[in-house]
Amino acid sequence: MYRSHNCGELRAAHINTEVTLAGWVQKSRDKGFIVWVDLRDRYGITQLVFDEERTSQQLIEQAQSLGREFVVQVKGTVIERASKNPNIPTGDIEILVSELTVLNEAELPPFTIEDDTDGGEDIRMKYRYLDIRRNPVKESLIFRHKVTQEVRNYLSKEGFIEVETPYLIKSTPEGARDFVVPSRMNEGQFYALPQSPQTFKQLLMVGGMDKYFQIVKCFRDEDLRADRQPEFTQIDCEMAFIEQEDILNAFEGLTRHLLKEVNGVAIEKFPRILYDDAMRLYGNDKPDIRFGMAFGELNTVAQHKDFGVFNNAELVVGIAVPGGNSYTRKDIDKLISWVKRPQVGALGMVYCRCNEDGSFKSSVDKFYDQDDLAKWAEVTGAKAGDLICVLSGDTNKVRTQLSALRMELAERLGLRKPDEFAPLWVMDFPLLEWDEETKRYHAMHHPFTAPKPGQIELLKTDPGAVKANAYDLVLNGNEIGGGSIRIHDKDTQSLMFDYLGFTPEEAKAQFGFLMDAFQYGAPPHGGLAFGLDRLVAILGGQETIRDFIAFPKNNSGRDVMIDAPAPIDDEQLNELSLKLNLKS
Repeated sequence: MYRSHNCGELRAAHINTEVTLAGWVQKSRDKGFIVWVDLRDRYGITQLVFDEERTSQQLIEQAQSLGREFVVQVKGTVIERASKNPNIPTGDIEILVSELTVLNEAELPPFTIEDDTDGGEDIRMKYRYLDIRRNPVKESLIFRHKVTQEVRNYLSKEGFIEVETPYLIKSTPEGARDFVVPSRMNEGQFYALPQSPQTFKQLLMVGGMDKYFQIVKCFRDEDLRADRQPEFTQIDCEMAFIEQEDILNAFEGLTRHLLKEVNGVAIEKFPRILYDDAMRLYGNDKPDIRFGMAFGELNTVAQHKDFGVFNNAELVVGIAVPGGNSYTRKDIDKLISWVKRPQVGALGMVYCRCNEDGSFKSSVDKFYDQDDLAKWAEVTGAKAGDLICVLSGDTNKVRTQLSALRMELAERLGLRKPDEFAPLWVMDFPLLEWDEETKRYHAMHHPFTAPKPGQIELLKTDPGAVKANAYDLVLNGNEIGGGSIRIHDKDTQSLMFDYLGFTPEEAKAQFGFLMDAFQYGAPPHGGLAFGLDRLVAILGGQETIRDFIAFPKNNSGRDVMIDAPAPIDDEQLNELSLKLNLKS
């Protein structure tokens, strides 16, 4: 065998034991008469020693020839380490080597295989197989495994059945663009890779599976925003004969279990907020509630003076920054410049200092007196020593801008602590959203989402006012899961397709299989899908998902390690009956 022990398990109790180890050379230190080599594998590091008093000259010379990342096997005796290292578990011992075998030599790596590496992100992605040897990436992948196992164990104990669904499916027009796959055996026809197993899990409910889950790859051919991947993993779940409360309770339970078992954190309360209130108070539908700074709408207390910027705005809204009165004028100017960046898009920012003596000093003192500014403080919840930041403009735009500022300020103030966890349900999303470009409604989630009970008739008179029986689970300002109660009868589903602009023929062509299934007794059902990549990152104290994915793609959707996507040759194109029409 290549090893009797791994490089992380030997302790003082093993002294005088004959062992065989194998791994990579982390580094070596050559004093001429003695050579130390750190040997590394997935489990840790063990120090090897070669010295002229106890080791042959030939073996010392062999050790001196080892380079970084050489793959070696050694045999030797565990001895007490003269200079102990309390920073590693094996720091009390070392191996006096009696035999050394080089299993594979290695080129000098393009970056150091250390926790704090000298390699930039691009080079590390190109040589991802080397990056995985580094502890931060290795530990992230092991952490993901732990979370995934806990998910499987919990759901299985709760009576869920893991069922695989197909990866080659039919393209549908809703949602993001599909990745399409040409079929060689069906000339001119294409599969699509699933954006989610939505229709299949509904069919499993029709099939009587009752409780389903799978940990599944999903694919979306969309422009990648920050920290997105074209392929991602969902914990996909569905339940039959349930109502919304059953779903919320089931997946609060899973989230509590993960936080307890993975992070050692007990969370009892999962607050709930309506979508409309989330937008009004935080400017987005996934608010981070680990800190305050809720929005205060100032129209009634700021639009009665001669300040045209506010008077002409659809919304005037502010937040109270705790301790912000300590900011210098230079600090505030930097904040103003920050909100005026193209990524945020504000035209400017008004501010008001809340002085310790109870007085106020604002950037618009020309228009507002102390009584006016005291009302600003009351509406925003500002206290002495705080700073009020105010934006104004079109409602949707200014909410988005102030939300970005709120998150930036919380980051600067250290309020987004990765070891604190604040879950939140966001409820009652709009069922439909209007698209100005196509001049029609689109499903905010997907076309199988049921409206809230009693609101079906409202579809005929005011479609935009209809609320969905939908919910998102938010953790620390990130959406980690979302779902809904589904439509389970053919008539309601047909009505939904009508309002989404499908002709009966289009609905039949795209979703006839589902409508047919509903005719054979579909139970009431609903579900939720967690984004596993994001969930694992947040539980791991990070918000970047890339290091929790073994082989991620870059922001252009490319795998720079294997150089994909890549052209295919003419023979393959001909087999698939495809012809390229590339834009110059």
